[in-house]
Amino acid sequence: MKRRNRHPWFFSLFLILAAAAGLFLLLQKKSGFEVVPAKKEGQAQNEQFLEAGEKSPISGLSCSNALRRPIAIMLSDDAEARPLSGISEADIVFEMQVVESTITRVMAVYVCGNPKELGSVRSARDSFIPLARGLDAVLAHWGGEHAALEKLNAGFMDNLDAFKDEVVTFFRKAGVPQPHNGFTSMTRLVSRAKKMGYRLENKFAGYPHLADKSTISQAKTLAVGYSGIYAVKYEYDPAGNSYLRWRGGAKEIDKNSGQQLAAKNVVIMRASSKALNEQYNSVQVEGEGKATVYRNGEEISGTWKKSAGDQTSKLFFYDEKGAEIKFVPGQIWVEIVEPGQAVTYE
Repeated sequence: MKRRNRHPWFFSLFLILAAAAGLFLLLQKKSGFEVVPAKKEGQAQNEQFLEAGEKSPISGLSCSNALRRPIAIMLSDDAEARPLSGISEADIVFEMQVVESTITRVMAVYVCGNPKELGSVRSARDSFIPLARGLDAVLAHWGGEHAALEKLNAGFMDNLDAFKDEVVTFFRKAGVPQPHNGFTSMTRLVSRAKKMGYRLENKFAGYPHLADKSTISQAKTLAVGYSGIYAVKYEYDPAGNSYLRWRGGAKEIDKNSGQQLAAKNVVIMRASSKALNEQYNSVQVEGEGKATVYRNGEEISGTWKKSAGDQTSKLFFYDEKGAEIKFVPGQIWVEIVEPGQAVTYE
């Protein structure tokens, strides 16, 4: 005897629902309408950040790392270390004399850039610490002079020292003479900062930037009177609205790209200094002094100010009317020179 199906209505209902679902998907495809699944916590904010084109608080350029905490790294200025690797990707670079009237050194700060190689990494100097702290940066370095190391080892600020992690985060590069053979990468630095438990979200308020390009003037050369092989000049290129950098009479090249450095802004920051001994120089980067900003081929006279009572305070640049100077979006070079040091723009 043939068994009778006791639930014919169940199969009928299934067929009706399946047909309805198929019709809905067909209409959805034709109309262009999409059902977006619920987003995980934090996903919407991240997508909104990418779609909005968040900008670096320092360079003013849009990038996927715009909300990342700045990472500053000490780099050599010596002839034996040239060309430097990864320097063109920095948001801002500070340069100053670390030995009276002779040797200069740079501190490059990164938000957007992720250089595959960074170096030559050199020692921390005390005068750079207030500048790094004022940007809310993590400082990467290869050891340091006594005053700087004393502070950094005591937890004065978040820092990454190659003396404590030479194998994983930092490395010695073959074929490069010591002490200029110390290198790292941004990927290594960020990874190490995470392991150290450092905050990686940016808290720096940032610098103001111009919304539109101003009138571009004729080509000129800005010469900074550092000593001998450390002498710097910038050739303003109106076509690219950039300041092409030269050092020691040769083009400043990024070894990673093979291209000449092209800053969008150059700041001459005048600050007095004193010799601590034969090897170390102390530069007064807290307080205030004269400053000149070069952007869009313009020369803007003004002042710099940074609270002497709070190293985490921002370094400000003001015009002669007291308004904060706006930068052209792109890389900034800050040349810290003596009050009477020769600087020409002609």
